[in-house]
Amino acid sequence: MIFSELITLKELKEDPYFRENMLWDVEPQEVMSPRCVKEGDKLVYKGPIKGYIPYIDTSGAKPVLFIMRHTQMDYGETIARIDEIPEEMLIEAVNENRDKICFGMCPINEKIKQWLKRELGAL
Repeated sequence: MIFSELITLKELKEDPYFRENMLWDVEPQEVMSPRCVKEGDKLVYKGPIKGYIPYIDTSGAKPVLFIMRHTQMDYGETIARIDEIPEEMLIEAVNENRDKICFGMCPINEKIKQWLKRELGAL
């Protein structure tokens, strides 16, 4: 683990690098799927995923919004926890995306995406 403590929303706001490299439309299923698959006689390599991915952790008693850093070498680690978001928004997104939960990771919905963009100054 490179980060010894999780970054806060305040710290994310202070560094434009996070905002500029956020992957708004990458979902946990895509991150967790194999990067190489066999199609017929050929091996097909998927393109690299590099940037910051917001997701909702559903493994605890309450859903929590996190940001994952994913590198071109397929290394991922959770680097930030966003506690400022209303819990109702997280519950709504989990209910909306229940069929897309992968290893306890749920993708964000459009409402959370817009909230996070507003908070990070990405609008």
